[in-house]
Amino acid sequence: MRFRDINGQQPAELELAPMIDVVFQLLIFFIVTWQYARFERDMDISVPSAQQAENRDRQAGEIIINVRKNGSVVLNGIDTSKDQLLTKLQMISKEYPDQAVILRGASDADFQAIINVLDVIKEGGIWNVAFATVKPE
Repeated sequence: MRFRDINGQQPAELELAPMIDVVFQLLIFFIVTWQYARFERDMDISVPSAQQAENRDRQAGEIIINVRKNGSVVLNGIDTSKDQLLTKLQMISKEYPDQAVILRGASDADFQAIINVLDVIKEGGIWNVAFATVKPE
């Protein structure tokens, strides 16, 4: 009787094509998420803290407006003037009437600068505005 030799089996070969596919998919995933998160993070902005702050799920197509300490306005990572902001928001509100906007004002920014941007948002026809805060440590 002839028994199978356990040690006589061929060693399994490592398939490189599926591994390369997975690596490229991970690379694409990280590049896309980095681009998405880059618009929200502005190193000059430290949002104020609030006891009732909560992390909500992000909606697709949210507009993030940052107001820096010096009063400059950043729309999705691009410095804009108030006139440029108004024209962009008017175009967006015509296409998407329920467009969500997140207003991130620096905690040490002038309150009047934030109110001025809020006026521009209202004038642009956007009604769905949220203020970004963080939980205190």
